[in-house]
Amino acid sequence: MSTPLDTPDHGGTATLDRELEKLLEEELHEPGDHERFSHYVQKDKILESAMTGKPVRALCGKKWTPGRDPEKFPVCPECKKIYEQLKK
Repeated sequence: MSTPLDTPDHGGTATLDRELEKLLEEELHEPGDHERFSHYVQKDKILESAMTGKPVRALCGKKWTPGRDPEKFPVCPECKKIYEQLKK
């Protein structure tokens, strides 16, 4: 008699892990100039991402997993515009 552990490709956590990995990969490879900028994200979301590895979403809609020094890049013009509108 076989068990789910004997056939890991037929459902279970292995399938979920592959599906999650595919979704994260799709989210991290959005087209456009977003990679050239630093983006505005809620501070608590950045901390959560650092703890869990989950991607964050910037004000402009870009999704990615933070991992570079934002001081080395100019601020995203769209994030800046949205942020300024929020402050009013």
